[in-house]
Amino acid sequence: MEIERKRETHAIVLDFLQHGYPFDKRPSHLKTPIAQALGVTKFALLELVPKKDVHLQPFEKVYVGDDERPRIHHVNGRIGIGRLTQTARSELQHAVKALVEEREQEFVEFFNKAQPMSTRMHALELLPGVGKKQMWAILEERKEKEFTTLADVKKRVKLLSDPKKLVINRVLKEIEGNEKHNLFVR
Repeated sequence: MEIERKRETHAIVLDFLQHGYPFDKRPSHLKTPIAQALGVTKFALLELVPKKDVHLQPFEKVYVGDDERPRIHHVNGRIGIGRLTQTARSELQHAVKALVEEREQEFVEFFNKAQPMSTRMHALELLPGVGKKQMWAILEERKEKEFTTLADVKKRVKLLSDPKKLVINRVLKEIEGNEKHNLFVR
């Protein structure tokens, strides 16, 4: 599988700090408004600087690509999960859930196309709560007929808990950055 090196083009605002970070010791007239956001395609955590007099709302989708950005002045870059504000952390799970639902077909394709990573480990086993039994049940079911939705996966693979939750939990674990292999986060 070829890894794309393209940047995020859109992001979901997790938190907007109109007066910049509270720990910034500069006088308030020198502070820059900051938005913390989640990239839509690669789930990258981004720090954004909005244009002057632009007020962003949580869950607002903003353009952060290379062309003219209507609401964002520039992207400061990626940030680690440890830099997220309490508000951004609490919104992260909701944003990931919304993106998984919006891009459901990509995750269904993962269940349809996932391959072994080595002789001892299958990519499906990287999902939290998926062991050998569940993996074999998924492989047997997809041999019969490809899955069409995540609800279809849940219905046909009796051993599996909610596949949408499994994907959401895996994405959140990958965002934390402690995983050896990334399936969904780049």
